[in-house]
Amino acid sequence: MSVIPVGVDVRQLRQDALNGRVSVEQLLDVIAKQQQTIQGLSRDKQHLLARLAQYEPEVTSAGSTAQSSATPSQSYGLDAEVKRRRGRRRRRKPSPGRRPTELKFADAERTEDVYPDGVCRADCQLVRKRAVWRLQDGRAVRVGYRIFAAPGGQEPRLPGVTPRCEYGIEILVVLAFLVYIIGISLDKACAVLGFFCQLPLAKSQADALLRQLAHHWDGEFDILCALLAHAAVVYMDETSWKVGTTGCSLWAFASQWQRVFLFGCRKDDATLNQILPPDVFDGIGVSDDASVYRGRFAQAQKCWAHLLRKVIRLALLNPRKKTYQRFLDHLLALYYDAKRAAADGRLGEEGRKNRVAALEGRLCELLQPHPFEPTANMTAPERDFTNLVNELGRLLEAEELFTFVLQPEVEATNNKMERALRSPALDRKAGRTNQTAAGAHRRSVIVSVLESLRANLKTFTLTTVLQEVGRWMKEGISLFARQWQALQAKLEAEANTG
Repeated sequence: MSVIPVGVDVRQLRQDALNGRVSVEQLLDVIAKQQQTIQGLSRDKQHLLARLAQYEPEVTSAGSTAQSSATPSQSYGLDAEVKRRRGRRRRRKPSPGRRPTELKFADAERTEDVYPDGVCRADCQLVRKRAVWRLQDGRAVRVGYRIFAAPGGQEPRLPGVTPRCEYGIEILVVLAFLVYIIGISLDKACAVLGFFCQLPLAKSQADALLRQLAHHWDGEFDILCALLAHAAVVYMDETSWKVGTTGCSLWAFASQWQRVFLFGCRKDDATLNQILPPDVFDGIGVSDDASVYRGRFAQAQKCWAHLLRKVIRLALLNPRKKTYQRFLDHLLALYYDAKRAAADGRLGEEGRKNRVAALEGRLCELLQPHPFEPTANMTAPERDFTNLVNELGRLLEAEELFTFVLQPEVEATNNKMERALRSPALDRKAGRTNQTAAGAHRRSVIVSVLESLRANLKTFTLTTVLQEVGRWMKEGISLFARQWQALQAKLEAEANTG
């Protein structure tokens, strides 16, 4: 009698039964074993479905309800599939429409009459009414302006209000400061203005106001870029940024009185040529040792903070390697001696050159015992140290390490630009970057103007900023335009005397 395995071949079993090679008792044993197997598998299935129901509740409901009819459900029909492919459309609330000026003017808490300068008021006639939100004593107030003009004359501008805007310049500046300098979202900025100033402002309105402000300051941004190209010393640094899902860069530039931020740009020669044209900029460039800056400027100062951080990292991560600690000690002593020489007001031009020659000699002696090129058998820390030695030697040969000793107005580090990029870097980490190139340009204009005002004003407050911006709007010329006029006059005088 043959022995039948548990995992049986049904076709073979049927053939054996027909040929008489399998008895009835054997067939009953196979049926009993198969029934036991089926019962065990059924219990395992129920157990797994119970566990799966904790994560996917629809599994139990789908398993318990079966379609008794052969006709498919209506939700699986062609019309239902078409609706699903269309996607759900958001139901927008019907817009109430633009409120007429008469209604806004009627809601004004007070009214003011605006007349043109140098014209007899008796000869003027009412030409327009405008209702504008203003900030007064920290509270939002709607003011109704009645604008008068002489027959055939131009309408006077509203003081502190940009053209065709229903909000005063102070509201635009506060909103820009909250969003782009402090770094809070548009929603939160609207909530802050609503809570502290009782200003009803929707997110879409806030976005439109920032767009208007950027358009109003676009000319000032161009003047700042032109002034920066003629600066004696320019500090620069960059970090990563995003426009939508596209990776790009944020590049920041600073001179004594100007600040320029480029959001959403490319970190390449074309962008640098646009801001600092080689045929225009002949000043000192202070930067890190990125490849885009190498051999770029007639005079350069590389950031000592970047170099020292590399040595400090090696010394801390490899405490048993005393070579790194000794190298760090000597390099720090050299840096501090250079700082003291730069701050020594008794040194003249010749004395500073002698100090620089001595400092360069000491650095050569420090670098001499160490290899300048990495080899295949070096460990990762040894390769990093060798690359640092090579970098210091290259910068020493290019005379880009001690420019701050020869020119005391130049700083030895690029820390001011790193601090300026700290807030935008936090915005990037929080996902508050720009969605479009237009939004990136808007941010560039507003941040550049506000940060340049910070550099020029003795105290950077809302009061001082509004006083300066109000003067621009009244006189028709900005602080930066005056600086550009003064620069042009200076260049013209030098050309005439030269």
